[in-house]
Amino acid sequence: MMQPSPSLHTPSPTSFTSAGPHHEDWNILSMSDVRNTEKASKEWKLPEIVSAVKETMKTASSASVRIAVTGDSGNGMSSFINALRRIGQEEEDSAPTGVVRTTQKPTLYCFSDMPNVELWDLPGTGAATQSLETYLEEIQFSKYDLFIIIASEQFSMNLVKLAKIIQGQGKRFYVVWTKLDRDLSTHVVSKEQLLQDIQENIRVALQNEGVYEPIIFLVSNFDPFLHGFPELRKSLCREVSDIRYHEPLQNLSDTYGKIINDKAITFWRQIGSESFQDSFDIQNADDLEEFLNACHSFFGLDDESLQEVAQSMGKPMEEYKAIMKSQDLHTVLSGDWVLSWTNCNTDTCLYSVLNRIPFVGYASFCYLRGWNQWRLLDNVAKDTNTILKKVLTDAAI
Repeated sequence: MMQPSPSLHTPSPTSFTSAGPHHEDWNILSMSDVRNTEKASKEWKLPEIVSAVKETMKTASSASVRIAVTGDSGNGMSSFINALRRIGQEEEDSAPTGVVRTTQKPTLYCFSDMPNVELWDLPGTGAATQSLETYLEEIQFSKYDLFIIIASEQFSMNLVKLAKIIQGQGKRFYVVWTKLDRDLSTHVVSKEQLLQDIQENIRVALQNEGVYEPIIFLVSNFDPFLHGFPELRKSLCREVSDIRYHEPLQNLSDTYGKIINDKAITFWRQIGSESFQDSFDIQNADDLEEFLNACHSFFGLDDESLQEVAQSMGKPMEEYKAIMKSQDLHTVLSGDWVLSWTNCNTDTCLYSVLNRIPFVGYASFCYLRGWNQWRLLDNVAKDTNTILKKVLTDAAI
């Protein structure tokens, strides 16, 4: 039986996966990373793609992250930076502190706990002659990845407006309440009630201006190992990792999603050609299991390729097989009742019924066969996307 042209007898899909737009802005990625990614994608050998992904994530892991420490003058920004870096104020590389405004321009400090993380001590926002807009322009607001807003005694409207601008620009920020030791020494309510009141006052002030879900830490600059400092450091580590990997992961995910979609369409268009069965070593085009194996081979989801991927990532192959919905035909049919019901090969009762109906029966058979092939191909394309997303996530850990 000749294979009918899919474009004439079957649905003609234009999208197999939910791919996002193709990004050309690779940001921190080197030209070598881009070339490796493009080469691996063009040849589409899954193990080589995984190797290119790992190199890209290695590049991303060393990208610089800029953290800006800001707040009203006198809130203890410089003291906070020293405490966060776990150095004394008398040490040579410490940030200068005092009761008057000591930081006149953005000053860079290293952060030994996290390589390639820049801590920037910014001038306070409380200068009388300075508007918030002018302040943001002077500090070059756009170059920072994360802001730490320092407050004490009160959370001023100036800081509320600053937080709103930061959130509006899609930037990340923390609110850190310093001088907690002074608050604890003078409080008349319980410690638990005091901590709750401080956080609630900050949240209400921000929510009144449309700023929701702020991340708040209560610390004492004199006790860098107590109160909220340990959790703050842990959160910063997670945040820095997310900042470094988020855009490369999104770029690669979108790029590979588009490539997978294009390759699925290319495969689909070959089905009706005379060389299709020879190209993919298919004995019987009506056998869905053979067709599924051809799809796996085309996308690199065959056992041999998956084993190479798993070894490269230091994972058991079963971990990748487990997330596939197209492991084998039985798995696909079990999870897709439509495909199971319309399975129309020469061994099914449906085929026997259709084969007895002149003209209409043959056309219906061709359509159902093409429809089933399309659903199998779509399942494999989605599995390829799922596998690569797992590889991306694992490579960023």
